[in-house]
Amino acid sequence: MAVAAVSALNAGCYALQAAGGQMAVMSKRQPIARVIADPATEPKVRSQLQSVTAIREFASRELKLPDNGSYRQYADIHRDYVVWNVFAAPEFSLRPKQWCFPIAGCVAYRGYFKQKRALAYAKRLREQGFDVASGGVAAYSTLGHFDDPVLSTMLGWSDVQLASIIFHELTHQLLYVADDSAFNEALATLVEQEGVERWLQAQGRDRDLAAYREQHGRISQVVAMLIQTRTGLSALYAQPLAAHDMRLRKQQEFEALRSRFGAMKSHWNGPVPYEAWFAQPLNNAHLASVATYQVCVPGFARELREAGADLPRFYERARALAKLSVAQRQRLVCGGS
Repeated sequence: MAVAAVSALNAGCYALQAAGGQMAVMSKRQPIARVIADPATEPKVRSQLQSVTAIREFASRELKLPDNGSYRQYADIHRDYVVWNVFAAPEFSLRPKQWCFPIAGCVAYRGYFKQKRALAYAKRLREQGFDVASGGVAAYSTLGHFDDPVLSTMLGWSDVQLASIIFHELTHQLLYVADDSAFNEALATLVEQEGVERWLQAQGRDRDLAAYREQHGRISQVVAMLIQTRTGLSALYAQPLAAHDMRLRKQQEFEALRSRFGAMKSHWNGPVPYEAWFAQPLNNAHLASVATYQVCVPGFARELREAGADLPRFYERARALAKLSVAQRQRLVCGGS
């Protein structure tokens, strides 16, 4: 930890806050078994940590995800989110701004352990003319460099949501390609979805599985609509228009997107995916953040089918793709997105 802090100091204030925030989280870890056994532990926390223990074992045993110390400890960090991420894109482009770091490589977001710093940085980016999106994150992965704990920010969720995030983050520890956020996040998203389905099936929770599939279907519909808007905006930004006219057309595209979402959700009962996301002003950075997680997922679903739904074989196919160039991976998995 001391070496990390010194390295961060040499790298500048941003890296220093990241190292300090990480150290603060790690200092609060304690074994989940100890927390469960402690009579002072709240019953709800105990119950959720018992669920986490079973989910964690399923991840390694059935999904062949890393069997290590991650998600076998608990940290109560006494706040709503562990980090706040900032996404940015140029005013007339959907290509996300990239930030590069020694371990993670180049990624399409920048994270802060304190909200006020994230908001201040987002404000500076807006002043520079970028479209900006920011929001709190309940969990993240250190890519196996530390044993990631279950955080108190995660315990307001259902066990399905807990399984989702644990499967997702463990996938980052299984395989992570520097400088390719779209590949990494889509791979983790696909394993998360497949893992939750298998986990619910193994427990015979048919009703929960049906609800999960229904919600996933809704997410897919919204994402398809967002990708359609991305395509339209990409074509718009390629036109030789004056800035004022481009801005007007851009605003009309986002207004049409919001209208289509309103019509879509009017037919749904129960939880509506992306509802809070649509409640805020939308811009290029929002679409870039969705693309990072979702655009390449269908390609990975195809890879899983071609592996005969055998996860170890699928992971080998993903590792082979990871050895290719970014452009080759984009063409083979993401359809050139």
